[in-house]
Amino acid sequence: MKITFLGTGTSQGVPVIGCHCEVCTSLDFRDKRLRTSVHIATDDLSLIIDSGPDFRQQVLTNHIERLDALLFTHQHKDHVAGMDDVRSFNFMQHQAMPIYARQEVIDQLRQEFPYVFAKDKYPGVPQIEVHTIDNQPFYIRKLQITPVSVMHYKLPVLGFRIHDFTYITDANYISEAEKQKILGSKVLVLNALQKTEHISHFTLQQALALIEELRPEQAYLVHMSHRMGLHQEVDATLPNNVALAYDGLTVEL
Repeated sequence: MKITFLGTGTSQGVPVIGCHCEVCTSLDFRDKRLRTSVHIATDDLSLIIDSGPDFRQQVLTNHIERLDALLFTHQHKDHVAGMDDVRSFNFMQHQAMPIYARQEVIDQLRQEFPYVFAKDKYPGVPQIEVHTIDNQPFYIRKLQITPVSVMHYKLPVLGFRIHDFTYITDANYISEAEKQKILGSKVLVLNALQKTEHISHFTLQQALALIEELRPEQAYLVHMSHRMGLHQEVDATLPNNVALAYDGLTVEL
């Protein structure tokens, strides 16, 4: 399984309009973070988790020529705004795009993209095939995916475990029962917005404490704002099995 980080930032990420901090003006490509998203490729399946506003750019940059399914963690704009661009895959693959999400996310997509769900569709609009999921394991073809339910302040969000890989973004609380689903992961991806306290995201120290508790072989931090600091400096302070992810990073499992 090949994992490619398409984006590792947030809507408060970098570059920020009008901000002249050292991160926003950094020349290090690892400090240029698009909205958080990940591509997962197996021998016969190509999946993307979340299609934020940078979706088209991410797909083009990473030369993703086939997409078999799109999964959504939750309904916030920085995770769903790019769904319209699945139309390119519709044209190339001559089929509707399967999307997988909780009912609340589907309801939000209906509001934001009413033309996609219309009974009489305008020619050329995206074609999707809706699959409603909950907190139970499901399959895409032969690949089992186990949802991990986390809380983003008061909003339920789904993470996903696929084999030995667990991906969690936009969280600041995980119950003990849901932690059991994560245990044994070789690679854990976890959000860490910044170093200081935040109402709905893990901070750097909170993420590190959770990683120490769950003990994956390797952990990567995502959904970072410019307030996290420079990639090179922060990464150098992390434990040996933890790293800041960056856009374009690939991991083989």
